[in-house]
Amino acid sequence: MGFLTWLFFGLVVGLLARFLVPGREPGGCLMTVVIGIVGAAIGGWIGTQLGWGRIDGFDLRSMGLAILGSIVLLLVLRAIRGR
Repeated sequence: MGFLTWLFFGLVVGLLARFLVPGREPGGCLMTVVIGIVGAAIGGWIGTQLGWGRIDGFDLRSMGLAILGSIVLLLVLRAIRGR
């Protein structure tokens, strides 16, 4: 996937993760994209380790793995921040 595709994918995944794990997070749109992209990488790693596949395009499996990774990232960030 190209750079702009990753940005768009990160934005969509970050928004979905923030919707599924409600709470007030600072950073706005840029932080949402970062959470989505880093979460997609985490989800791809988790999926590869569990034998579920990897994130390699726009399909439901990749989107699910990316959202899972983003939720894990959000929960870890909140634990570190002490919420």
